[in-house]
Amino acid sequence: MRKEAENTQKSGSSIQLPASSTGSEGRVKIVFVGHVDHGKSTLIGRILHDTGSLAEGKIEMIQKACAAEGMEFEFAFLLDALLEEQEQNVTIDTTQIPFRTARRRYAIIDAPGHKEFLKNMITGAASADAAILVIAASEGVREQSRRHAYLLGLLGIRQLIVVVNKMDLADYSEKRFQEIEAEYRRFLIDLALEPRCFIPASAKNGANVAESAKGMKWYKGPTVLEALDLMEAKRPDVDLPLRFCVQDVYRFDERRIIAGRIETGTLRAGDQLVFSPANKTSTVHLIERWNADGDDPAMAGDSIGITLTEQIFVERGYVASHQAETPIETNRFHADLFWIARDALLVGRLYDLRLATQEMKCQVVSIEQVMDSSTLETKTDKREQLERNEVGRLTIQTRAPLVLDNHDRIANLGRFVIVDDGEIRGGGTIFGGVYTDRTVAKSKNIFWTEQKITRKERAAQMGHRGAVVWFTGLSGAGKSTIAEALERELFKRAMHTYVLDGDNVRHGLNSNLGFSPEDRVENIRRVSEVAKLMADSGVVVVTAFISPYRIDRRRAREIALEGNAEFIEVFVDAPLEVCEARDPKQLYKKARAGQIRQFTGIDAPYEPPEDPEIVVHTDRQSVDESIATILEQLLPRLKADEPSD
Repeated sequence: MRKEAENTQKSGSSIQLPASSTGSEGRVKIVFVGHVDHGKSTLIGRILHDTGSLAEGKIEMIQKACAAEGMEFEFAFLLDALLEEQEQNVTIDTTQIPFRTARRRYAIIDAPGHKEFLKNMITGAASADAAILVIAASEGVREQSRRHAYLLGLLGIRQLIVVVNKMDLADYSEKRFQEIEAEYRRFLIDLALEPRCFIPASAKNGANVAESAKGMKWYKGPTVLEALDLMEAKRPDVDLPLRFCVQDVYRFDERRIIAGRIETGTLRAGDQLVFSPANKTSTVHLIERWNADGDDPAMAGDSIGITLTEQIFVERGYVASHQAETPIETNRFHADLFWIARDALLVGRLYDLRLATQEMKCQVVSIEQVMDSSTLETKTDKREQLERNEVGRLTIQTRAPLVLDNHDRIANLGRFVIVDDGEIRGGGTIFGGVYTDRTVAKSKNIFWTEQKITRKERAAQMGHRGAVVWFTGLSGAGKSTIAEALERELFKRAMHTYVLDGDNVRHGLNSNLGFSPEDRVENIRRVSEVAKLMADSGVVVVTAFISPYRIDRRRAREIALEGNAEFIEVFVDAPLEVCEARDPKQLYKKARAGQIRQFTGIDAPYEPPEDPEIVVHTDRQSVDESIATILEQLLPRLKADEPSD
C-alpha cells in the first residue's frame, strides 16, 4: 500500500486503515469520576471482581504480590494492574476496560480525580453514555465533586448515578447519607442535572455494589449494578445529519481510498457528498469495508473507506456531509471553555486546537464571561485571561477555516480541546454558530480548477499571506479614507495590496445593481467572490463597503474561508450624528430631503457587527490612530506560515 503525497500524516507515524465497526449495539460506556481518595478505583476494582470480568488468576496474583510486600490487599490494585497492562498495550483496549452483567456489556472509561488529570476526563468522558460520580461519606462533597458534575453537564452527559462510598467509615449512617444527598442535589439542580439515584455503598466491603448491604437495611434502592442495568445505551446517531471525518487518503490497487469515521448519519454508495472546508462535491462510488458487503450503507460509528466517482483533492481534517445539511465553516466561533492548565489562558496567544481530525492554530480574541466551576459564581467583567479551573464563555479565531457544528445539534463536531506544548490544556463546547443553506443548484458541468502554485508558496515569495480585510460602517464613518491609508502603509512594507471601494465597484462590476435590499445582497456577494480570488492570489484585499446586513457580512466571511483566505472584519464605528455632520458627499442631506430612498441610517437599517476582529472609533480617533490600531492586530495575521521541516 502506498500513501499519496497529498496525505498530511506526520512522518514516522504508522499507517493503518481504520478498523471496521465492531457492532457494539447495547454496550453502555460508563465514565467513573470522583475526588481523589474517594474510592473510585476501589469501586471499579470491586465491580470487575464481582462481575467475574478479570482474567483467571489475576486477583490471586495481586494478592500474592501484596503479601510479599507486606501490604493489605485492596481492590484498587486491580485497576492499577489493568492500567499498567494498558500502558504496555498487552491485554486490554487502550482506552476502555470491559465488564458485563447478566443483562449486557459495559465499558469503563476511567477519569482520574486529581486536578492534574482533569484533561483525561475531558477527552474520556466525551464518549460516555452515562457517569458514576463517587463521593466519600467520610469527607462529603468536595471541590472536585462539584467540578466533575459541571464537566459532565458541559459535555452533555445526562445519565448520572451518585455513589456515596466508604459508608463503613460513617458507621453506615442514614443521616450522613441524607446530608450528602441533600447538599449535592441542590448543586446539581443549578446544572440542570437530575441524577437517576443516590446509592450508599462500601466498595471495600462490597456493600450495595453487586449485592444489597445487610448493614444498611434502611436503604431500599438498587445496587450499583442494578442501577447500571437501568441505564440506556446511547443509540447510534444515525438520524442526525451525516458527518464523515476524513482521517487519511491512501492509494491501494490503483484506487484512491478516503478513510475515516462516520460520526453521525448514514452514508450509501451513490450519495453526493460535500467536502468541507473546500466545498467540493463528488459522488460515492463504493464503500470499502473489511469483511463486509460494500453495498450496505455505513452508519454512525463505522470506520470505513470510500472511493469517489470524480477524483477531487481531499485531505485529513476534511468533513463530508450531504448537500442539504452541511456543517458550519468559520474561522471565528463562540464556546464555553473549561481551562485546566496551571498557566492561565491568555487572550491573543496562539494555541493548537483539535476538533475531530482537524488541528490548527487558534487564539482567544475575547472573554465575555467567567464562571468558577466549583461554586458556579459568574463574573462578566472584561478579562484578558482565564485561570485554572475556570470556565470562560469566549470567542475563538482560527488561522484557517474550521468545520464544526453547534454542540446542541451535533455534539461530535461541537466539542474540542486546546493544546499547548503537546498537552491538553482545556476543553470546550461550541454554541451560537449559524448554518448556511447550500442547496442552491449549480451546474454539474462546472469544476473548480486547482492552482499549481500553493498558498504557502505564494506567501513565501511575497513575504505575507493573502487576506480579506473587510471594512464596514455607516456612510461618512471614514471607511474609504482609512482603507486607502491602510493600503499605503501595507504598500510601504512591500506588501501586495489593493482596495476594493464601494463606489469604484459600482462603476463597473456592479453597475447594473441598484440599492434595493436584493441588489445590496448581490453587490456584496459579487465583491466577496472577487475578494476571495484576489486573496487566493496572495493579495491583501481591503474592502470599503457599508455592507449593512450582518448576514451578508457573514456570507462574505464564508466565501473567503471557502478559498482558505484569512478574513478580518473591521468595524469603522462612528455615531450616526457624527457621520451626518460630516456628510462628505451630501448624501445624508439628499436622503433627508427624500431625494435618495433606502439610504442606510435614515430609512434603511444598519446592523453593526456583533463580534468584529478590529474596531476603530473614528469619532474620537484620528486616521493615524485608527491605522495604528488596525496594524497592531492585522500584521501578526498576515505573517507567512512558518516553513515546514
